[in-house]
Amino acid sequence: MVNAEHSVRGSATESRIGAARAVLWLVAAVLGVRQAAAVLTRPPGERLTDLETWIGEHGVLHVGGSLYDGDRFTGTPFAGLVLKPFARSAEQSLGVAWTFGTLLLVVAIGLVVARALPVPVSRRSTLLAAPVAISLLMLSLPVRNSFHLGQTSIIPVLLVLLGCFAARGERSGGLLIGLGAALQPTVLLFAPLLWLTGRRRAAASTAGTFAGLTALAWAALPGDSWAYWVHHAAGAGLGARPDSLANQSLHGALLRLGLTGPLEIALYLVLAAAVVAVALWRAVRYARDGQLLLAVAITGCAAVAVSPTAWQHQLLWILLAVVGRVGTRASDRMLWPVLVVLVVTLPGSMLLPNMAPLHPLRDNALLVAALAAACAVPFLSLGSPHFRRPVPTEYAAPVAARWSRVPLLPFWRRVLSRPNLLLELLVIRVGYSAYSHIRAAATGSVDAAESHARQVLSLEGALGIDIEYWANRAVVDLPWVEGFFNFYYTSFHFVVPLSILGVLYVRRPSDYRWARASLAFATLLALLGFWLFPLAPPRLMPSLGYIDTVHGPQDLANPDYGAMTAVTNQYAAMPSLHFGWSLWCGLVVVALAPRLWMKLLALLHPLLTVCAIVATANHWVLDAVGGAAVVGLGFGLTYLLSGPRRLRLPPGAVPPQAPARPDGAAAAEAPGGRAQAAPGGSDEPEPARA
Repeated sequence: MVNAEHSVRGSATESRIGAARAVLWLVAAVLGVRQAAAVLTRPPGERLTDLETWIGEHGVLHVGGSLYDGDRFTGTPFAGLVLKPFARSAEQSLGVAWTFGTLLLVVAIGLVVARALPVPVSRRSTLLAAPVAISLLMLSLPVRNSFHLGQTSIIPVLLVLLGCFAARGERSGGLLIGLGAALQPTVLLFAPLLWLTGRRRAAASTAGTFAGLTALAWAALPGDSWAYWVHHAAGAGLGARPDSLANQSLHGALLRLGLTGPLEIALYLVLAAAVVAVALWRAVRYARDGQLLLAVAITGCAAVAVSPTAWQHQLLWILLAVVGRVGTRASDRMLWPVLVVLVVTLPGSMLLPNMAPLHPLRDNALLVAALAAACAVPFLSLGSPHFRRPVPTEYAAPVAARWSRVPLLPFWRRVLSRPNLLLELLVIRVGYSAYSHIRAAATGSVDAAESHARQVLSLEGALGIDIEYWANRAVVDLPWVEGFFNFYYTSFHFVVPLSILGVLYVRRPSDYRWARASLAFATLLALLGFWLFPLAPPRLMPSLGYIDTVHGPQDLANPDYGAMTAVTNQYAAMPSLHFGWSLWCGLVVVALAPRLWMKLLALLHPLLTVCAIVATANHWVLDAVGGAAVVGLGFGLTYLLSGPRRLRLPPGAVPPQAPARPDGAAAAEAPGGRAQAAPGGSDEPEPARA
């Protein structure tokens, strides 16, 4: 009987693993096909641009436009008519072969990385880890850039991985790494890593292979070799300007900071030497610890930082650093991998706000990540007791549903501790950037937006709530009222929600998670409204006579309604998140504040906000109704997925911000350090419910 139960459980586990594996490989395949299609569907002159420059000035791929451009073709027009299709065919064939060859290289890197993880990995686990690695590679900026340009920067990475993890014998491994160094000279930094970790034959083979292939290139192409190694200082003067944002190396960062000449060169050499010394010391340490893949990633990140030019397609080493484990608590374990994935996937403008003090960090985000991985991040060793078993996260005991007719989907367990602050700020920033991009992209036609506005106004007239024109004119006639509402409209939209989230993060972590989730759901639902129902606000209805008191007169003769449309989507009016977020603020404070006057004061915020958005002609009354609807749905979804807001602590659990009490009274307190309020609003703790 017991054996039968174990067999059934084993079969169920195998089926779940098989389904997860199939889904992961499907995602990887979709991303690969999408990336290949994105390259092959571009016009010939806009794809594989770097690859075409390697074909040569007189290559067949450059037969384009008129047959007699440049006086290179001397045949008859009929000859051109016959030959030109062959030229196009050759170009398309090369593009297809190169694109799918690059795709195979990415798949090979993912498979090698999955097998080289710093813990024993079975074949079944490899089949789960490999599609995740391949998917991350496909999404990364270096791989996407390599696909688009037709670059070979993926090849040295694969050669190093094969030399370290797949080659049989040290000499063959060194041969592969030396070949990679001949293609990308900074890969030669792996030779001292091999030497210091006891693989001296591999180090000698690496150096010998690099020297031999470089000498062969000198013999075959002496002029080009002189230009590369001497005139351009190992390629430092090739490509785009070294001070451009595309150069994510120490040299490029110093140039962007305004340093030039001998001072910049001296500082660069000193910093590069320090980075190499620290990175190699750390890499050797982790290699001896059994984390060779992490050691390879650290060395690659150092190579990126010290290279005179490190273009985007050469930065794949940074993504490999995601294999390092950081943090002793389970709640902190995701910070480093999320940070790395976001840095190598998204532009710096999405990671950090557009503030002048943050520009150096934003413009050098990839370099900072490489330096952090190489020199600073305290990766755990395999011998650490927290490497495989971090300090577990505490969860609250489930609470019965308040409304028995509402089915709960316990998708989330309620966490008691506060989330990692840096990870939280990063996710909020990236989430808001994505929201802003989607909101800006959800633009409908002017005719549709104005038609929807007339429908809304007609419905409001039928309901007797079309007060926008009256309110707008009344405010315009009272300058001090107009100034107050203009100030309120522009000043509190972000400040109040962020302040509430900040207070909850510090004082009541579990309630912070509840409030944050409901706000996120409301915002996502609002995006659907922007997409499905573009709506012109009153101020952008030229025939109705509204006055935009906040933005001033608009260029209504322009179909895009002036410069403001370039900043934000002017037709994202339904639902009104100005009112929705303010209502969320009021409801959260009403639910959590311990004093009646706090609750009443909080309700003033949505009241003043709805007056401001209507009186300034930025929203219709029904926009506020839509904002209230998405906020209500946001709270409802949070309730369905995680249960009631009120928590019941597990036996013996102590809130992180409340001191332990010998009488055990702390177990009845809320995670915010105070007793959970009873339904009537009193400060008595709520009794535990089954």
